[in-house]
Amino acid sequence: MLRLNKVHPALRAGWTGLAFMFLIAFAFASGVEADPHDADRLLKQADYIKTSNNVEFKQILSRLDNDATQLSPNQQFFLRYLKAWQLSYNGDYGTAISQLDAIIAESTDITIRFRANVTIVNVLAVSAQYQEGYERLNQLVEMLPKVSDRDARIQGLQVITILYTLAGQYDLATNFANRLQQEHATPKEKCAGQYLKLQALFYSGTVRTAGKDFQDGIDICAAVNESLYADLIRTYVANIELNQGHPADAIKLLQDNYADTQATHYPPLISIFDSLLAEAYFQTRDLTLALQYAQRAVDGSPKGQVTKPLVDAYRVLYEIARQQGDYRLALEYHERYTTADKGYLTDESAKALAYQMVHQQVQEKKLEIDSLSKQNQVLHLQQTVNSKTAEARDLYIVMLLMLLGSIAFWAWRTKRSEVKFMHLARRDGLTGIFNRQHFIDASGHALEYCSNSLRDACVVVIDLDHFKEVNDAHGHAAGDLVLRRAVTACQKHLRSMDVFGRLGGEEFGILMPDCVPERAADVAEEIRLAIAALSESADHGIGFPIYASFGVSAAHWSGYDLSRLLAHADSALYKAKREGRNRVAVYGKSTERELRDRRHH
Repeated sequence: MLRLNKVHPALRAGWTGLAFMFLIAFAFASGVEADPHDADRLLKQADYIKTSNNVEFKQILSRLDNDATQLSPNQQFFLRYLKAWQLSYNGDYGTAISQLDAIIAESTDITIRFRANVTIVNVLAVSAQYQEGYERLNQLVEMLPKVSDRDARIQGLQVITILYTLAGQYDLATNFANRLQQEHATPKEKCAGQYLKLQALFYSGTVRTAGKDFQDGIDICAAVNESLYADLIRTYVANIELNQGHPADAIKLLQDNYADTQATHYPPLISIFDSLLAEAYFQTRDLTLALQYAQRAVDGSPKGQVTKPLVDAYRVLYEIARQQGDYRLALEYHERYTTADKGYLTDESAKALAYQMVHQQVQEKKLEIDSLSKQNQVLHLQQTVNSKTAEARDLYIVMLLMLLGSIAFWAWRTKRSEVKFMHLARRDGLTGIFNRQHFIDASGHALEYCSNSLRDACVVVIDLDHFKEVNDAHGHAAGDLVLRRAVTACQKHLRSMDVFGRLGGEEFGILMPDCVPERAADVAEEIRLAIAALSESADHGIGFPIYASFGVSAAHWSGYDLSRLLAHADSALYKAKREGRNRVAVYGKSTERELRDRRHH
């Protein structure tokens, strides 16, 4: 059964709609009074209020657009930039990127070009084009020291901070947020800086209680009418209250500010509030209001995007339908939930992967440049020697090329061998998954991380039932086929962070970091059904029944020692075998007593 309470903050991070916030994160220039006869001041006023008063912002753009022929070239480019920004704010990302690229190509003003680049990075991240977004991010980081315009620098620091948070690089994000606050920030910019620091802190998963910093952030942003920032910080606080088992406090905070959130007319933020309220009311067993807000979250979710509020709203709808006994509707919502959850997790993985790929490309480029620089030094020395004697020059060139060639060939052969042997040392030769030793090593590192960050972890031990009879009756080739098919069936139900290995013979182990026992048992049951289904499908080439028994243990009961977790999982597995096989058993107090009784006798 799916559980909605006691979820770690790091898993709730998607509730806050990080991707949605890129396009509302920028407030520039000190406050100015609009002068209807001064285009520069109108442009600055529009730029200043574009997030705090988007309705008036659009009115100013319309007014300036009507008199566009009276604007100077730079003013026209600024107006074009603001109009493209509004397109991205409305979700028309393709048109926004096209217009911003045109501004970069046509304008000679470095400030407007830099700001257009920053906005493109925002849009690329929002539209899930992560690799290109992080490629442009590296360009922004390199350009930042060359930009003298203070407002543009602040915009760059904000988006760099957000992108590093999105990639899970929280220390880098905090560093750039601190740099932002050192730029002699205005009150609005202090609001943005405080929000970004709290964002990185919350996403890091280290927050247990909503301390004074969160309230200070809300107060700072509310004082300058940046309700979007203030409401986002409130979602962090509401998440923390839910994690602490205080749904009533979360409801009060969200309902007290619900009308203001609706007034922003910003669908992603409204969807976050609705999704949080749905879960909070579900925890208080008010199914009527939980259903109402969950449906609002689904209806208000940005079209064509898979967001965490959408995932969690479907999960609440499923639980409500199941509790009310409407199993047809529950199945429909469960299918939507699993589809959305898979898409969201895939998207989250894509962000981190895109950052790592771009980071690796940058490092390789630097190594290439360093290599070329060293080669140039060698050539310079070679030319110096060549000036002394032409004969020695030819000899030195030949010797140098032979030496470099030998070193390159030796390095290539050594690297290839290392990669090959490392793979062989870590992988099981038959199934391709981790062997026992590497499973133990990798699981130990994962458990150490979970212990340090107070995350739960579970171990699942799998044993194929009557496997010896398969080998005896059908031969070892059939047994090998069963093992490979069983491994493939398991992998379809595991996360990328799970550690999966063959412990020996027909026994396998799974270490599931950041996972509660109920979820581990659900996954084990899904795998059990998948293995049992192997013999029913002609595609798998197995014409006889295949079943497996499962034992589950959890760190909150057994501690973070892998040996103890495996022993307790084995004990639960023994219980599953004894009770008839082809089932899942979870280690608990009753299992511990049975294990003690067996040892006593």
